[in-house]
Amino acid sequence: MARVSRAQAQQNRERVIDEAARLFRERGIQGVGVADLMAAAGLTHGGFYKRFASKEALVAEAVGRAFGELGERLAALDERHPGDHPAARRELLDFYFSAEHRDHAGQGCPATAFGGDLAREAPGSLAREPYAAGLSGFAGWLADRVGTKDPAADNGGHEEAADDDGDLVAVATMAGALMLARATAGTELSDRILTAARRSLDDRARGSNRGGPDGSTMRTAPPPPSAIPAGASEPDGRP
Repeated sequence: MARVSRAQAQQNRERVIDEAARLFRERGIQGVGVADLMAAAGLTHGGFYKRFASKEALVAEAVGRAFGELGERLAALDERHPGDHPAARRELLDFYFSAEHRDHAGQGCPATAFGGDLAREAPGSLAREPYAAGLSGFAGWLADRVGTKDPAADNGGHEEAADDDGDLVAVATMAGALMLARATAGTELSDRILTAARRSLDDRARGSNRGGPDGSTMRTAPPPPSAIPAGASEPDGRP
């Protein structure tokens, strides 16, 4: 048998990681065995442990690879819309909440695809660190593009309060909605979930809470404390 060059061996290893990133998202980590991975990469089963210490080690690399692919897609959005964050946001959300994305998990968002599996992993799982790093990077990109103010919040009843965790709210909304939409695929509810989540993020980006036709908020700010007679209740019923 011809000896494989070091360069070819590295290419083979990269191919296994690529296939793992796809298949784990598509079928779940427990739904894909080592033999499946190697076959998908066009390699023999016996060569797996020459390339990876364990399946757990491969999972960690696959998670990192999937988030790396996401990062490349986000960078491509910025290149197509230089300096135009609203346009980049719209293109991302158009795809993210689409039926195509919902129905093709293998090439989709790793935050959703790996989240359920990693939640069941034991503490100290090798994949937790690349998942957290990838999620943070995704949130960082969203911070300037999806809206970081909570339209339902107020600051003393006068102006909107900044939401320091608005990027995490956006990630949680997106990943959670996609997971639920996939779980209910084939039902009317699935489409409604995607539509509702998209509307919520659009409202957030506009700084309104499903406001009027001009985009202004419909929420009425409470009067300042000095305008409330002693012993009376706040407008929301709280004393």
